[in-house]
Amino acid sequence: MSVDFDALIDRRRLRRKVTFWRIATFVILAAALIGGLAYVSGAGDLSKRKAHIARIPIEGVIIENRKTLQMIEKIGKSDAVKGVIISINSPGGSTTGGEALYEALRELAGKKPVVAEIRTVAASAGYLVAIAADHIVARYNSITGSIGVLFQFGNIEKLMDTVGVEMEAVKSAPLKAEPDFYSASTPEARAMLKTLVMDSYDWFVGLVSERRELDPARARELADGRILTGHNALDQKLVDAIGGEDKAVAWLESEKGVAKDLPVITWTSSENLEELPFTSRISREFGKGIGSALLNPLNEAKGLIPRGLTLDGLVSVWQASDAADSHP
Repeated sequence: MSVDFDALIDRRRLRRKVTFWRIATFVILAAALIGGLAYVSGAGDLSKRKAHIARIPIEGVIIENRKTLQMIEKIGKSDAVKGVIISINSPGGSTTGGEALYEALRELAGKKPVVAEIRTVAASAGYLVAIAADHIVARYNSITGSIGVLFQFGNIEKLMDTVGVEMEAVKSAPLKAEPDFYSASTPEARAMLKTLVMDSYDWFVGLVSERRELDPARARELADGRILTGHNALDQKLVDAIGGEDKAVAWLESEKGVAKDLPVITWTSSENLEELPFTSRISREFGKGIGSALLNPLNEAKGLIPRGLTLDGLVSVWQASDAADSHP
């Protein structure tokens, strides 16, 4: 009986390949499982256990975010954090969102030295967040200012007339649910909104006056909605220095006694992937996909809705793209 050695060798090679892929599949699934557990439990903050400067990014439209507020509280309790940089790139957002951040950061400033770095833009509620710091650094051409409050509402009365739709309402009082979107606002409704806006505006101006040590009349003069470059803001005492993050770090070292050459580590309301080793990142990404799918399948759908459309209440935001069409 003859033996087909070539076929035997091929079968052995096939078995080795099958064994290899079984082991590889097991390793990948194990990594995904470990990563999923890490994603759910929030593990992976090893780099934050050593002495460092915490960077808090405030980006995009500002809304009230409980996870961010909890993160700021956690930073305040961390013995490893020796200083904090608020890194801002925001045109503003909801007034209450800015207020919540301001209060949380002022509380943090009582525990850690805090400096703000204005990047491309920190206007309106973005500037409100900046003044929570004890020192503000801006680029020469950063955009800041726009101190003020805005209440916007639409009216589609003419459109409804065109399509032949009529709205009716029975109210308990004339100002209930005013302004509406289907009829012209009344003088009484506009007066009510003016009172609302000015109350928040006075509060905002008062904070600017207090935090920037400006005469109240001067603070009100600057709070006419104007935007300024970082250079102009320095002249008007709305910021303290021109520069970037290196300038902010230098201030922490020279004025607050923070040790030199400490790493600057970004804190976010979810763990920062870039701080993990490469193999951990791979595992984390597998786990993140599994964890996200299992725990919150609506996250991706939420991302389809512009954050600006989710704002409620008064708004402190500089809208560059709509500036030509906006009304004060």
